[in-house]
Amino acid sequence: MTERLADADFDLLFRDARTAQGFTDEDVSEETIRELYDLLKFGPTSSNSCPARFLFIARGSEAKARLIPHMSDGNKEKTEKAPWTVVVAYDTAFPKAMSILFPPKPTRFENLSDNPEKFQNHVVLNSSLQGAYLILAARGLGLDCGPMGGFDADGVDAEFFRDDEKRGNWRSSWLCNLGHMTPAKHERLPRLTFEQAADILA
Repeated sequence: MTERLADADFDLLFRDARTAQGFTDEDVSEETIRELYDLLKFGPTSSNSCPARFLFIARGSEAKARLIPHMSDGNKEKTEKAPWTVVVAYDTAFPKAMSILFPPKPTRFENLSDNPEKFQNHVVLNSSLQGAYLILAARGLGLDCGPMGGFDADGVDAEFFRDDEKRGNWRSSWLCNLGHMTPAKHERLPRLTFEQAADILA
């Protein structure tokens, strides 16, 4: 990979992108959501373990109505209006998929749960990486993103995961609204400079 993206592409992904706090009535198709996943799944994770799981909840659905009570007050209205809300979760049984994801080492993580701290660090770090890939892929598809942490994770897990045959081992980490944002209410907030936040050892 030697080609550099055009400057406009970096504007789309980073410089001009804003966190969405409100959403228009414009719909986003399920086809776009499937395309989004088919992009984000190629982002790197440790030994290709891919522990993240994604629950996409559509606006106006019965599932969205079940989700709203678990949101913090400040997140309820925008979550209700967002065309899609994604529960970014991780699968506590992710090692079972390693025969698919890493055939040369299908037992790569089968004993990781013996060390709960290492296990939790692995699933949180790698699923969060995949959630970040989701944001970049969504922006690349012309969508705006509103990542959130203000929700009752235990409530969401009980509502959507624990008693479900497919999702019983999923656990929620954070949420992200997807759609087309209404105008930002304020100017972009500052960021730290390279000198403030980075260093080079050569």
